[in-house]
Amino acid sequence: MNRRVFIKKSLITSATIAAAGPLTQAMSPPKSRHICILHTNDMHSRIEPFPDDGSSFANQGGMAKRASVIRKIRSEEKNVLLLDAGDIFQGTPYFNLYGGELEFKLMSELGYDAATLGNHDFDNGLEGLKEQLPHAGFSFLCSNYDFKKTVLKDEFRPYQVFHKGGLAVGVFGLGIALDGLVPAQSYGETAYLDPVAVAREMVQELKSKKCDLVVCLSHLGFSYKSQKIDDQKLAAQVEGIDLVIGGHTHTFLDEPVTVEGPHGYPTLVNQAGWSGLRLGMIKYEFSRKKNLKKAITNNLAIK
Repeated sequence: MNRRVFIKKSLITSATIAAAGPLTQAMSPPKSRHICILHTNDMHSRIEPFPDDGSSFANQGGMAKRASVIRKIRSEEKNVLLLDAGDIFQGTPYFNLYGGELEFKLMSELGYDAATLGNHDFDNGLEGLKEQLPHAGFSFLCSNYDFKKTVLKDEFRPYQVFHKGGLAVGVFGLGIALDGLVPAQSYGETAYLDPVAVAREMVQELKSKKCDLVVCLSHLGFSYKSQKIDDQKLAAQVEGIDLVIGGHTHTFLDEPVTVEGPHGYPTLVNQAGWSGLRLGMIKYEFSRKKNLKKAITNNLAIK
């Protein structure tokens, strides 16, 4: 059975569950290797839960509740990566008052490993973003913004390889075109590079480093009816990405979408809504020889 058919048949999904509920733990054979990837996107400075006002999101979300869920998962899983797909800033008075300092400090406390940049992360301009970076105890990954003519030169990595439980996970970041979304003075001479061409370069680089999984942190958006590049179009055009963790369109997915890329290469595309209302979780299991066996997914509601 080829890899594409196997992943499709072995992908297990579950309904969204409340944070206080039990977390399913996959049974695994001895000597297999596991990695658990947790992810968020479009947090938009949602530090506290939504207010208790009778709205559909009342009392949901918030950093403290998310921390409890992450802590529980880490007590059950040895090898965890915690990632974010951008738009950390903007949306509540906390950003207006503190300019992103609180968001970065809390994400550091939660143990985030890496994030990419969203368009709203430029809302206080390049200088405002640079001022907050010392508060971030995690990496920012962005491969298709060229900052060399700006104050953010050399501040970001295009990719990073994480080693967990004997597995190498390569993660790279992609940002959306800023023109029309962000005032020109807020991104200055930041150059936007074609995400498809850059993604192909990143896959080649990470494969050369013997990565067992290649993950794209994307703020391109889940899907557009136009020709505008999105996560699904990216996966269809770039062979070798195993997982796209998306943002920007605030898309709530109960389970990832599988997209067939060139030569039938299967890529999972996932997104976890917005404002920290969900925590995406994908657990990969490999054989002793590092052959991918299955992916188990749960997108968890933060209630």
